[in-house]
Amino acid sequence: MKKISEDKIEELEDWAYNIRRLAIEMIIHSSWGHIGGAFSMADILAALYFYEMKLDPQNPLMENRDRFILSKAHASPAMYAALALRGFYPEKRIYDYCEPGGLEGHTHILSAPGIEASGGPLGMGLSVAVGMALGLRQKENPRSRIYCMLGDGECNEGNIWEAAMSAAHYHLDNLIAIVDYNKIMAKGMLWEMMSIEPFRDKWEAFGWNVHEVDGHDMEAVLNVLHKARWITVNGKPNVIIAHTVKGKGIECAEFNYQWHTHAPSPELGDEMMREMARNYGKPEKGYSLLKQGLDKESFYGGE
Repeated sequence: MKKISEDKIEELEDWAYNIRRLAIEMIIHSSWGHIGGAFSMADILAALYFYEMKLDPQNPLMENRDRFILSKAHASPAMYAALALRGFYPEKRIYDYCEPGGLEGHTHILSAPGIEASGGPLGMGLSVAVGMALGLRQKENPRSRIYCMLGDGECNEGNIWEAAMSAAHYHLDNLIAIVDYNKIMAKGMLWEMMSIEPFRDKWEAFGWNVHEVDGHDMEAVLNVLHKARWITVNGKPNVIIAHTVKGKGIECAEFNYQWHTHAPSPELGDEMMREMARNYGKPEKGYSLLKQGLDKESFYGGE
C-alpha cells in the first residue's frame, strides 16, 4: 500500500466536493444533465486529475501526457468541472453547458481543451481507449497511461466486450478501465434491467487484471490507481471495478434512478447545493445565480 498523507487525502476530497458543486451548478443553469452518474464518479475524477494523471493545462496536447476517455459521456458535467478546476479553462465556462457553441451535453473533442475523445452512443469509449493504448505502444511510449471511465449499464453493450478481448490480445497493460459501478440505470436497478454479474469473473475470463474498490474511499482509490499503473504491469490490461453510490452527496438522488437524467429547478437546486455543503462540512453555499438574483452575463461583469 502506498502511504498517502491525511492532508493530501483531505485536499482531494475537497476537489471531489467542488467537482460536484460545479457539476450541479451547470445542470441547474442549463435545465439538463445527469446528476446521478456525475456525482458517483466525482471522487475518482478528483484522484485522477489532481493526483494520478500526468497533465499540463497549459499544454493539453503534451506528447507524454496521460489520456482520459469518458465512455459514459452523458456524465460530462463532472468531467467539465474537473477540467475547469484543474485550469484547462475558466470556471465561468460551465455556464456555456448545452448552449450553442458551448460545452456539449456529451463530450465533444472540439468543445474544450483536455477532452481526448467525443462521446455519445454508449459502449464506444473502450474501443477508442484500446486504439490510443495501441498507438502509444507503437510510439514506444511506455509511461503514459490511457484511463477509460465506463458506466456499469453500458457494460451490457457487446462492443465493450469486443474491445476488452482486443485489449487482452494486444497485451495493453498501459490501459486502465474504471467501471463506475453504481448499480442504477436510467429506468431502474441494473440487476433488474440487465444484470452484468458475475462481473469480476467476466473481466478475468477476458484476460484482464481485476481490482475492486470503494469508489468513495479516497485513500483506497489512490492505492488501487497506483497498483494498476505501477504494480500489475504484466502484459494484461487493468480494470478497476469502483463500487459507488449514484447521486452521492444528495439524499434524494442517492440510489434513485429518477435522478439519472433530471435537472432540478433553481429553487430545489439551491436546496440540494446547501444540503451537499452541509454533508461535506463546507460553508453553506447555494445556487450562485439564484442567490445573486443575476443572469450569467451580469454575474460575471458582462464578460
